[in-house]
Amino acid sequence: MTDIQGAWRFLEESDPIASAEEVQAAMERVAAEITSSMAKSYPLVLVVMGGAVVFAGQVLPLLRFPLDLDYIHASRYGVETVGAKIDWRVAPPAHVRGRAVLVLDDILDGGQTMAAIRDRLLELGAASFKSAVLVEKRLAKPKPIKADFVGLTIEDRFVFGCGMDAKGFWRNLPEIRAMRGA
Repeated sequence: MTDIQGAWRFLEESDPIASAEEVQAAMERVAAEITSSMAKSYPLVLVVMGGAVVFAGQVLPLLRFPLDLDYIHASRYGVETVGAKIDWRVAPPAHVRGRAVLVLDDILDGGQTMAAIRDRLLELGAASFKSAVLVEKRLAKPKPIKADFVGLTIEDRFVFGCGMDAKGFWRNLPEIRAMRGA
C-alpha cells in the first residue's frame, strides 16, 4: 500500500532547486544544442525509462530533425535513495549497430549508470554515443562519464520532480526539489 502521507512529507521537507520556468528554459536550450550537434546524423534516440520520460516528452518535440526513437531501462535506484548495482530491465536494442546514438536521461549523478549504458551501446556497435541529461550533480569526486548536453547543474543533494522520484513519489512535479539534509 502506498504511503500517501509519506509522499506529502517528502514534499513538505524539500526545498525548490529549479522552478518550472527554469526547467523549461533548460530543456529548450538543450534541444537547441542537440539540434545543432546532431541534426545531420539521423540518430537513434534512446530514452532511459522511467525517469527520463518527462525530459524526453518535452525535449523530443523541440528537436527539428528526423530521428528514430526507442527506449532502454537501466536503474541503480529502484525505490531507494542510494544507488546500487545496475539492473537492466530492458537492454539496448540490436539495431544500434552503425548508428549515432543519443541517450536521454533525467540525471547524471555518479555516472555509473550512464557509463554502463555507453559501454553496452559501443559493445553493440554504435557508431557514436552522446548523452543528454536534464540534471547533472556537481560532485567532489570524478565521474566515469560526462554528459554531452546538460540542462541544469546542481549541488549534490537528493532531488526529485521532472521525472525524478523520491521513493516512487513526485515524478510528476514540473519543478525540481531537493530533500533537506540530503
